[in-house]
This record gives sequence, C-alpha cells and structure tokens, in this order.
Amino acid sequence: MKTRTILLISFALCALACGQDNTKALFNGKDLTGWQNRDGNASNWVVVDGTLQGKRKSGDIWSKERFGDFVLSLEFKTSGNSGVFFRTDNPKNPVQTGIEIQVNKPGGPNKHSVGAIYDLVAPKKNNATNGWNKMEITAKDNMISVKLNGETISEMDLDKWKTPGKNPDGSKNKFKTALKEFKREGHIGFQDHGSAVAYRNITIKKL
Repeated sequence: MKTRTILLISFALCALACGQDNTKALFNGKDLTGWQNRDGNASNWVVVDGTLQGKRKSGDIWSKERFGDFVLSLEFKTSGNSGVFFRTDNPKNPVQTGIEIQVNKPGGPNKHSVGAIYDLVAPKKNNATNGWNKMEITAKDNMISVKLNGETISEMDLDKWKTPGKNPDGSKNKFKTALKEFKREGHIGFQDHGSAVAYRNITIKKL
C-alpha cells in the first residue's frame, strides 16, 4: 500500500510538471535554465516580464536538449527579422543543419515571409499581426506543419526534397544537402538577426 501511494504521488507530480498530455515548458519565464549560446555557454538573451528577449548582437539562443518528433507552441512579437530553428544538429551552422520557420513583421506571402519554412515553402497567406502572434510547429518524421494564429499556413514532406539546392517545384534553395537527408532530431533555437524580438509561453510536447 505504501509503495502504491508513493507511485500515485509521483504520477501526480509528473502530471503537474509536464501536463496531462506530456506537454512541458521549454522556457520557465524566470531565467535561462535549459538554454545556451551556440558554443554551449551562457546566452546573452534576457528575461523581461516573463518573456525571452533578444536584440542585435545577442547571438542565437539554443535549447540544451535535442528533440525529434514534437509539437512546439510559442508566442512571438518582433520589430523585424528572427526565426525559429528546430532539429538543428550543429548550432554553429544552423542554416545548413536545421530547419527554420521565419519570424518577421507581417508581409508576403513568400518563402522568406513570416510563417514560411524558410527558403523552402511559402505560407498560404499572410495572417501575422504587429503584436503577439501564436505559432505551433509540428514535426513528425518527414512531415512538417506550421500553424500561425490558429490557421495551418505552411506544410512540407521532407522526403520530397531529394536534391541539394533544389525544391520539388524546380526552384532553387540554399541548402547544400537535400532536406530528405537532414537529421530528424536536434536543438531548438531562436535567431538573432539584428531585430528586437520576444518569445513567451514556449512549450513542447514530444510525439
């Protein structure tokens, strides 16, 4: 009976910490626990009023943990260019070893506008705002989808990207390796591209 009570308490604590559906906070809203710069050292990003903020020369910030299949949810507000990297194998070379979802002011839609799978897939529409935006990224094996402000706007099947430097429609991209061959797990990161940007309510659910 004592052992059973201990197990029930343990399950209850896990449910509170992780959420009933295995969702957990990736950013605790208080400090940079679980985050680092590209070299594995302390990041120059700051926490302000429960938000994770970067600005010019902060450098990109990276999760210490690596993730494969997941649903990543977050909110962002930005004055310009930033991005969400995921499945990045080498934070020192994020463009060529990971996938980026573009974060920016409202614009487009094109392969470089907010909500795009950068240089690969243009969003179906421009539904971003100048205030806080909610983004949800789902990665499950070869399938990637992006939901912005409640609408799915970008999707891709990695297995269709079979040729380095070329998209399935014949247009060029900047990747030296076919996306089909990219690792399907890695770090999650937020890009410093010279603009003030803030992220909050960052959670992840492993699939």
